[in-house]
Amino acid sequence: MGESGPDGGLMTADAPSTAAGQEPAAPQRTPLHAVHEAAGAQLVDFAGWAMPVRYGSDLAEHQAVRERAGLFDLSHMAELRVRGAEAGAALDRALAGRLSALELGQAKYTLLLADDGGIVDDLIVYRLGEAEYLVVANAGNRRAAADAIAERIAGLDATLVDETDETALIAVQGPAAAAIVGAIGLESEPLEGLRYYRALEAVFEGEDVLVARTGYTGEDGFELYIAAHAAEDLWRAIVLAGEEHGLALCGLAARDTLRLEAGMPLYGHELSLATQPAQVGLGRVPALRTKGDFVGRAAVEAGPAEGAPVLVALTAEGRRAPRAGYPVLDGGRVVGEVTSGALSPTLGRPIAMALVEPGSANSDSLTVDVRGTQLPAAVTQLPFYTREARA
Repeated sequence: MGESGPDGGLMTADAPSTAAGQEPAAPQRTPLHAVHEAAGAQLVDFAGWAMPVRYGSDLAEHQAVRERAGLFDLSHMAELRVRGAEAGAALDRALAGRLSALELGQAKYTLLLADDGGIVDDLIVYRLGEAEYLVVANAGNRRAAADAIAERIAGLDATLVDETDETALIAVQGPAAAAIVGAIGLESEPLEGLRYYRALEAVFEGEDVLVARTGYTGEDGFELYIAAHAAEDLWRAIVLAGEEHGLALCGLAARDTLRLEAGMPLYGHELSLATQPAQVGLGRVPALRTKGDFVGRAAVEAGPAEGAPVLVALTAEGRRAPRAGYPVLDGGRVVGEVTSGALSPTLGRPIAMALVEPGSANSDSLTVDVRGTQLPAAVTQLPFYTREARA
């Protein structure tokens, strides 16, 4: 889950709207803003936040994560804490997954759906206690997610508190991530035993930290949640521990090419209110067999409308990158458009995801209109890259 895009494709539509004649609101700053400025980051207004898009070279930052490790500020993401004796049942009603079945310390990728089955947001949910969950939403969907969940859990013994402004989120991703996080002086259980999509509670210099083995890059890695006032100290400790491992500071541009190679969907590109889970390869996310009613269930059971576009993965030759919004043609006829695309730094070839008419999902005659040039594109399977294949 995430909302970043490559250079030229950064999503800005989720930034707060401004009335005619008014000055646009200044973007919100993460707790690490001063650190980014000191490091020479190029900052952009993204979903209402001033975020680093790069510190130097997009390619170098991308390669650092694939080969060594990268450090990301993700403090723009929304953290929503749900507590109460019926918190699990409340989230089962509000979301598409069966969250009440999570074990303590377990995380789950899930969806927040509209009544018609469209995707309001994609989320990560952590079970932190018998009656406590942490819901992590995309920055641009913070209000939509918080309002929808709060409305849906009303009447049950559960409350939602938006802790975004009090929380910093720092990610360390890459083959050396475990060695780096293990060297920053956390008071915790051994990280070696922490499985993927699991989290444990730790302490860093007297501050509580939630350490999750999750990420959005296709590599091993950790996401660390800490109080905003302690973010700079944690960031500096990670930078120091990462010096011998070639740790790189990374921005949104590298994060986007990494997640694209890993075949991970992006809200506002592959996911939107106009798409149902089954259209974008997420048909198994809604827990139709293991729980009762939830918002959007009837629409998901009915399925997408006849002829609704479906997601495909495309590869091409050469160096010209298909970008979001470029038309996809089949036999010269427009049948869809690219949702995300880039020249893959790891694979050295153009890759893309696209929503196309169902009849063209397996076509061997697809092309992408790249600024007037028809680029032949082959349908392939997601993900484009796995660390297992690299090994």
